[in-house]
Amino acid sequence: MLDEAIVANTISTALDTGGDFAEVFVEDKRSSSAVLDDGKIEELTSGRDRGAGIRVVVGDTTGFAHTADLSEKGLGDAARAAAAAAAGGGGGTRTVSLTRQQAPNPNSVQVYPADVPKATKVDLLQQADAAARQVGDAISQVSARYGDSRRQIMVANSDGLLASDDQVKTLFSVGCVAVGDTGMQTGRESVGHTIGFELFERHDVTEIARTAAQRALTKLDAIAAPSGTMPVVVGPGGGGVLFHEACGHGLEADLVAKSASVFAGRKGEQVATDLVTLIDDGTMSAEWGAFSIDDEGKPAQQNVLIENGVLTDYMWDELRARKEGRPSSGNGRRQSYQHLPMVRMTNTYIANGPDNPADIVAATERGVYVAQLGGGQVNTTTGDFVFGMLEAYLIEDGKITTPLREGNLIGNGPEVLTRIDMLGNDFAMGSPGTCGKDGQGVPVGDGTPTLRVTALTVGGTAA
Repeated sequence: MLDEAIVANTISTALDTGGDFAEVFVEDKRSSSAVLDDGKIEELTSGRDRGAGIRVVVGDTTGFAHTADLSEKGLGDAARAAAAAAAGGGGGTRTVSLTRQQAPNPNSVQVYPADVPKATKVDLLQQADAAARQVGDAISQVSARYGDSRRQIMVANSDGLLASDDQVKTLFSVGCVAVGDTGMQTGRESVGHTIGFELFERHDVTEIARTAAQRALTKLDAIAAPSGTMPVVVGPGGGGVLFHEACGHGLEADLVAKSASVFAGRKGEQVATDLVTLIDDGTMSAEWGAFSIDDEGKPAQQNVLIENGVLTDYMWDELRARKEGRPSSGNGRRQSYQHLPMVRMTNTYIANGPDNPADIVAATERGVYVAQLGGGQVNTTTGDFVFGMLEAYLIEDGKITTPLREGNLIGNGPEVLTRIDMLGNDFAMGSPGTCGKDGQGVPVGDGTPTLRVTALTVGGTAA
């Protein structure tokens, strides 16, 4: 992406005023998308964003500058600006020798989306629209979206690190609206992986569309969700976002350092039932949060955060790990070259347990089965959360029965971990997601097997 000598010179310039650490992050990202709504192509876009972010650290102070000018002069100006912002002193010159480092790729790309004609991508949207409408006359509206991106990055720093990655992602989603006696109901399905256009060899867009449409139609017969505290069974994949939000963020080292996490100072403690092993894994082949290196150049890793109920570690970026005299866990991520890296999750999930999923439902006399969770809010300091239920059903006499209209799950993340008494062996990842934190969004994945929480508050409207 850039000549290594220019990158090395830029780092030397950043250190000229006495910086302790300097880093150059270069990014070249191309993306395209197409949107169909009400049978018409409403949007067909493509774009490119290219530039570099330069970080200089002096003591506890960080200076940062970014530029879209990747000439040697442009990079040098940004390096001097970052050094000045870090209030560096002491002068002198440091020469940096870069050594290229290799990290294994979690997947290989067979067909680059940029090589596929736009007409082929549009045809996928039209196929999805037709398939969704064929599911039932009550389907009144269909929207479908195709998206792809190719993000090439290079990271170099004053420790001599030089690493690069080429991340290709492809996404397809369908949303449907059904109209009936109970009003309008919605259904949605999406697939996305860190692979190329071969995504559509693995997933049939007509099946994606039918799934979304059927979810909307099923909810036409839904009743109001109950209210009160009761057992809740969370289905495979669709409930992973609960643990991402309610537990994962609290295990990020920057929030722990600020005492803004309910898990601060609890390493080595039993924080969950011994069934629970919580993992964050950037190496998961082709998953939405997978990569070869993080945005600080560190290889992706599988990090066990909670093992058999015991809190074993937090997630770390480079600077916070340095302060603690330990290695980074490969969780330094940024939205783009215009942003500083921070501690972020990758693919976060609860590992398989010993139970048959059917036995979990059968053992629940009355409760709620949640197949798919939506967005929510979490207070990382207390762990309190509220999540919407996009697809849920009553459990009666150990059987999944009537669909429920959308309600909320209300609880506390650490308490939920201690109330998981059954854990299935049917692990699945959920839909691709974008995690927001401090104004930055990055792609993430989450997953879970079927599990039961003995007591959780359901916020429904049924009397």
